[in-house]
Amino acid sequence: MTDENTKMINIRTIQHYMYCPRRWGLLEIKVVRSSVTLYNDLPAYNLYGVADCIEFVKNQKGVKVQGLPDLYHVKIVEYKPKPPKECADLGISLNFISPQGEFLARVQGKTKGNIFLRKAQFEQFVALPILLAQNTVATKIHNTLFLIKRSLRDYPQINEGGELTFCIERLQTAINKTYEASDIGTLMGIEGNCAKEYFSIFDKLILSQKEDFYLVSRTKRPPLDKVNAMLSYLYTIMTSTYTSAFESVGLDSCYGFYHALRSGRSSLACDLVEETRCVIERLVLTLINLKKIHAKDFEIQESGSVFLTKEGKKKVLTAWQEKRRSMILHPFLKEKIPFGLLPYIQSSLLAKYIRGELSEYPCFMQK
Repeated sequence: MTDENTKMINIRTIQHYMYCPRRWGLLEIKVVRSSVTLYNDLPAYNLYGVADCIEFVKNQKGVKVQGLPDLYHVKIVEYKPKPPKECADLGISLNFISPQGEFLARVQGKTKGNIFLRKAQFEQFVALPILLAQNTVATKIHNTLFLIKRSLRDYPQINEGGELTFCIERLQTAINKTYEASDIGTLMGIEGNCAKEYFSIFDKLILSQKEDFYLVSRTKRPPLDKVNAMLSYLYTIMTSTYTSAFESVGLDSCYGFYHALRSGRSSLACDLVEETRCVIERLVLTLINLKKIHAKDFEIQESGSVFLTKEGKKKVLTAWQEKRRSMILHPFLKEKIPFGLLPYIQSSLLAKYIRGELSEYPCFMQK
């Protein structure tokens, strides 16, 4: 399609203008044609992979795109597994992530839920509920311990120097300290020390391709090694999934109870994603140890930043989708669910807690 009112741009341009929204006013977008990587938040639609064409049409009855001044209809025009669909009508969120794994923008439909749930959320979180934050940090440490102990059970030789045993002892002690903390600042200090202890032994959990894959410390914005590049990329995707899940149940994803409020940050998503970080870390270890990803799947820039290549992202996303389809036993519901539904279930449970239907929010604890 080409006419005077039609502009053709590629996906890199889309990402640039979404990142620099002031320049969008120069364009009247009718058609965007490119190989666009899609990430879908609702497994029921089975919508993920690469779309040959996505169409943005300015329309007063369209949906708001974060960071943009106008309303748009968004259609997937060419996507082989499914016919063209109005994404907003189906409740499908489209997340745009840069080649470096940075979240850029999200297209979604109307906000669901009611104002009374959000009002209750604001009233409860404004007081910084310390018990909710304590449970979140304790759960994160518990799940980290679960990962370390599982690796130690399967490969006892990795504890030759006793570093893993020492780390386990420190983390177990930290769980008790979380419930002695009287404020969020102290809790963050405990969590930070635990993360430092954990990532100091993370390299021992890497069993193959050790010349190419190693982790000295956690680095981000930008990641400085291949392991950090994968961690950052998947953390971003998981956080975006939680953001969409909160919107679907009617909670405000920007108003959290643990992470500080910051313009443009989904603080509540950052809070709950702590429960599932170890799942991402386990997946990264599996990709490396089973040699499903290699050094050639990364590019190193002159600044020292390390990012996944297009082929590398395809491998990571394929593994992530397989993980989302895997079945887990939910510790609170006592039912088997696809892992991909976990963010929506946890968001619903948090909403029930805020409404007073549950006496306590049940964190996701691995067993």
